[in-house]
Amino acid sequence: MEGPLSVNVKPESFDTPLGKIYVSGAVTAIALADTPTFFGEKGGYADISNAQVFVQKVDGEFQFFLDAGSYSFPTVGVPYAYDGNTVSATYGALPVAFAKWVPNATFSLEAGKLPTLIGAEYAFTYENMNISRGLLWNQEPVVSRGVQANYTAGAFAFNASWNDGFYSDRYNWASGAATWTINSSNTLEFIIGGNLGTTDYGTSATPEVVNNDKQIYNLIYGYTAGQWTAQLYGQYAQSGNSAAIGVKDTSSTGVGVLVNYAVPNTSWNLSARIEQESTSGSQTDGSANLLYGPGSSAWSATFTPSYQNGPLFVRAEISWVGASGTTSGAAFGNSGTSTSQTRFAIETGILF
Repeated sequence: MEGPLSVNVKPESFDTPLGKIYVSGAVTAIALADTPTFFGEKGGYADISNAQVFVQKVDGEFQFFLDAGSYSFPTVGVPYAYDGNTVSATYGALPVAFAKWVPNATFSLEAGKLPTLIGAEYAFTYENMNISRGLLWNQEPVVSRGVQANYTAGAFAFNASWNDGFYSDRYNWASGAATWTINSSNTLEFIIGGNLGTTDYGTSATPEVVNNDKQIYNLIYGYTAGQWTAQLYGQYAQSGNSAAIGVKDTSSTGVGVLVNYAVPNTSWNLSARIEQESTSGSQTDGSANLLYGPGSSAWSATFTPSYQNGPLFVRAEISWVGASGTTSGAAFGNSGTSTSQTRFAIETGILF
């Protein structure tokens, strides 16, 4: 949970032969509208953005986490997909599920369907500052199948994973993270990942070009003090030349700032995100389309006020994306030639 929403700190628990098992969940609904729309897109949508139950064991040498249910991934600058379509096209009704071995306080090993180490935003709406994920998130893995080792040494934490990248079911990705907790207010994290082979196919969950990224880097600075939470992060990804998938070496570079302010003595939070992303190449040199055509760039700005009272929350959002260097037919509007889009959204639900 990145905030500003808070999970139930006293979830239901049950004593079992395995130990104490905790059960919690999220049920949320969303309504949104884009202007202009994409080709074939409706003017507005209403949907169940999450209907999930979490079952977990969080102590002892052997632990586990299971997340079952439906979900959607609203993302700025791309069409919305209903939760049922998202589930069937991506990670199924059990999107996250892993077992964890914790032999001591400094080391752990986990295996299964794991949240990615890459990026600053998480998979599901309630985990993030904003309802819709950002431009940079759309270039990153979300869930990967594999194994991950975690080690903590004083102010430093290290994670290393061998996995299938963008959920390709081909285990040729490696990723790692190193985090320095400078003090109680400041952290610095370096993340690296990439495909060590070639994956010559793609699916809805496995975009062929980005799944073949030979390198993706994040540098993330985090700040938390008083009413403020902020993250500044940069991202660079490079596909590498790959004759198997027929693309030229293509890269994307981006930077994002995410800020949340907890309004004193109220249940309100004000969250904002600003991003810029650019891609290499041109429409004529064989580069891949990573955004709105080869060589295109985009800005996004998002503002999300939220209110939470116990398990119940409601939040509204306005976001804007502006693009340049677009390819005709690959941008916004029915003809794909508009260079900007505004989205209005509202989400409400319970975190039980």
